[in-house]
Formats: sequence, structure tokens, C-alpha cells
Amino acid sequence: MYAIVEVGGKQYKVSEGDVIDVEKQDIAAGKVLVLKNVLLAVKGEDIKVGQPHVHDAVVNALLSKQVKADKVVSFKYRRRKSSHWKQGHRQQLTRLKIKEIKLGS
Repeated sequence: MYAIVEVGGKQYKVSEGDVIDVEKQDIAAGKVLVLKNVLLAVKGEDIKVGQPHVHDAVVNALLSKQVKADKVVSFKYRRRKSSHWKQGHRQQLTRLKIKEIKLGS
């Protein structure tokens, strides 16, 4: 059984027990996050496709912790101009552990 969910404007394929990193969510660690934007749900041969979301399907996820992604370095250099700049960025993420997928009726 798996589902495609939308979190923070991005889509993720999840199964029960998976751990995913999504855009930062403002919720305390240890709380359960209910993801209602289920785009597709598959259970064996039964496939439910949402238009745009599957009705009564939810994914329950436990918020593990807030983390940061690897550093991305942006560097710009102009030749013969004595001009350059370097800037780093670490995106803030939320680590979710998928507890269960409910399809409803």
C-alpha cells in the first residue's frame, strides 16, 4: 500500500514506515500531522485517483524533528572586473515518519 501526497507544494510517494523530509512545518516535535492532500492511493489491485484529491483519504505522519538540508553554495564571478561573491544556504526541513494510510470508504 502506498500513496502520493502533497506537502508544501511538492509531491511525495509514501508507504507506512517511511521517513521523508518535507518543507518546514510549524508544529512541535512528537505531534501527529494529518496530511489530507492525497493525490493517489494504491492498495493491492485497488487504485484510487483523486481529482484533484482522493475523498476521505488521509495519511497520518509523526513529526520526528526539524532538520537542515546540506549546504548549497552560490558563487558568482566576473572575469577582469575584480568582482565576485559567495553565499551559502541551508534549507530548513521537517522530518516526518509515516504512521498509517487511511482510505476511508
